[in-house]
Amino acid sequence: MALSIGIIGLPNVGKSTLFNALTKAQNAAAENYPFCTIEPNKAVVPLPDGRLKKLANLVNPQKIVNAVITFVDIAGLVKGASKGEGLGNQFLSNIRECNVLIHIVRCFENPDIAHVEGNINPARDIETVETELMLSDIQTIEKKIEKLQKAVKAGDKISKELLTEAQSILAFINEGNPAILFPENEKETAKSLLNELKLMTSKKVIFCANVDEEGLLSESEFVCQAKKYTDSRKAAMVKISAKMEEELISLTENEQAEYLAESGINESGLQKIIKSSFEALNLISFFTTTGGKEVHEWIIPKGTKAPQAAGEVHTDFEKGFIRAEVIKYDDFIKLGSEAACRSAGAIHVHGKDYPVEDGDVIHFLFNV
Repeated sequence: MALSIGIIGLPNVGKSTLFNALTKAQNAAAENYPFCTIEPNKAVVPLPDGRLKKLANLVNPQKIVNAVITFVDIAGLVKGASKGEGLGNQFLSNIRECNVLIHIVRCFENPDIAHVEGNINPARDIETVETELMLSDIQTIEKKIEKLQKAVKAGDKISKELLTEAQSILAFINEGNPAILFPENEKETAKSLLNELKLMTSKKVIFCANVDEEGLLSESEFVCQAKKYTDSRKAAMVKISAKMEEELISLTENEQAEYLAESGINESGLQKIIKSSFEALNLISFFTTTGGKEVHEWIIPKGTKAPQAAGEVHTDFEKGFIRAEVIKYDDFIKLGSEAACRSAGAIHVHGKDYPVEDGDVIHFLFNV
């Protein structure tokens, strides 16, 4: 599946700086004034998974293909964005197409970097952005309700049930709650509506506390304030330093590891964000080796059955699926090759009901 991560937040909180750092692309301007980003910057980034490299070292393929992630840097949202204030409202549609949102929250003080509200207040800043997304969702639901009311008057029974559900969702958001917390969101009618409307507050959100380097090793008042708010939303929060991530860009892989170790940090911001995104969306990845010619990593939802995983590789593989020959990643690394795994009986044959597991190395057999 294609994984798209949208980066949102107030103007001037470090979104474009982080985007540049995460994507290693200096095509997103990062200036000290609001609305510097006036078009949504997009970049496709290889999934940094060390397992792919280890497999490739054993297989020695002609081609290595990473799974990829699309990062979208969306213009800063301000009060009134849903009604046309600032520039962020122009790009709300870009948020709808993202699988998960990274909400950057400024948690550091720096008199040289302006703040649109004049001072640092993470809870207020989060609420400002959340409110604009809710207001936009309210407009979307109200339009849907108008259509459903017309259908009900025309005698459509299905629309009557959907109308009741839409009104319940609207009332819930009007009370200041994001759609993702709607208590009946697993109910079939609610799920159908939410999938159709693609409400922005129905998306998984990972809050990103942007701190200075010292803040990575301590818990400031700002971080605690942000954590308290995000906990109330039952959302994950990671702590990163966009400035430090930017400094890592020019370093080699080994130099980055040394730099992080010297700083007392275990993971880069990119690793934290991707790990949190996978957990939030319940994703895993598997590998194919294509007869030794290519080693390829694929992203799928956890619980995906073998035929649907095969469909990620090629639609014909799903249509004509016969079986999947599976080698566990640890077995492949330990034994060193597919041939050695076969000799050791480490290749397991599975049918249509097999749920693919994280790290599986799979050869799909099919017939079209």
